[in-house]
Amino acid sequence: MIKIGNIELSDFSLFLSPMENVTNSVFRSICSSFGADVVLTEFISSEGIIRNIDKSIKKFAFSEKERPIGIQIFGNNTESMNLATKRAEQSNPDFIDINFGCAVKKIVKKHCGAGILNDIPKMVEITRQVVRSTKLPVTVKTRLGWDEKNKNIVEIAERLQDVGIQAITIHGRTKSQSYKYKADWHLIGEVKNNQRIKIPVIGNGDVDSAEKALEMKKKYNVDGIMIGRATIGNPWIFKEIKYFLKNSKKLPTPKIDEKINVCRNHLQKIVELKGEKIGLYTMRRHYAHYFKGLYNFKQYYLKLVTCNSYKETNSILDEILANYS
Repeated sequence: MIKIGNIELSDFSLFLSPMENVTNSVFRSICSSFGADVVLTEFISSEGIIRNIDKSIKKFAFSEKERPIGIQIFGNNTESMNLATKRAEQSNPDFIDINFGCAVKKIVKKHCGAGILNDIPKMVEITRQVVRSTKLPVTVKTRLGWDEKNKNIVEIAERLQDVGIQAITIHGRTKSQSYKYKADWHLIGEVKNNQRIKIPVIGNGDVDSAEKALEMKKKYNVDGIMIGRATIGNPWIFKEIKYFLKNSKKLPTPKIDEKINVCRNHLQKIVELKGEKIGLYTMRRHYAHYFKGLYNFKQYYLKLVTCNSYKETNSILDEILANYS
């Protein structure tokens, strides 16, 4: 068993990675139902929180069935991060997560997310102040370092642990690599096996199958893995990993009726949450993955991603079910 503050988790836990416009409450709930042990909100700007911007505040919303859940915040101003943490705490999540890993250019330019990896003292000080400003456990998600010449994650992990974080998630790329090239897990393993590190170490990067999850577990002894892009349109991945770890064999691929049912539920709930126009747009990136592997599916995919009607989208799903059953 591993612990993040008072949160008790299994020895090898599965985390849903925060992704902008993906890990809303609807998708988090679906992933939780398929075996995600921990979920996080989309990352939320500390400045948006303290200015009470509606888009930011709405991201706090979650249901009880999503627990344990962390609210992830980002920013580079210590006072703003303190205030944002206190505001986030009022929503009663299980923990607060600081994003020091986002490599999107507009975030990095503001010296937020992975942009702070070129100023480790400030990174440590922000973390120290966030820890002091809340009674909740504080965790951090970050990367190996700024670039190839500055892969200083071992030092970073030690310093962040020293100021009070309760777990660290490490993405196996530098800021400069963004999402290019293969994730390097060796330094993640070095952090985990560092005798100074007593907190849980969660690995992240390129885990897209049950076999890969087991490989990372065995090779690097991490306490868990965080999965991001491989969950899009594929919430089954959590169930598949747990089944494989327990039974040493693959879970059968979901049948078309199950895929349709999950997709349709996802569609309904996201339209209820965001309205028809935004809900339909949000779903578009999921369709190719929900129906991956179906022969001659392109014609249906094009219909799904161009349809602007909830009713018509459901009709297209009916058509897919009829033709692939």
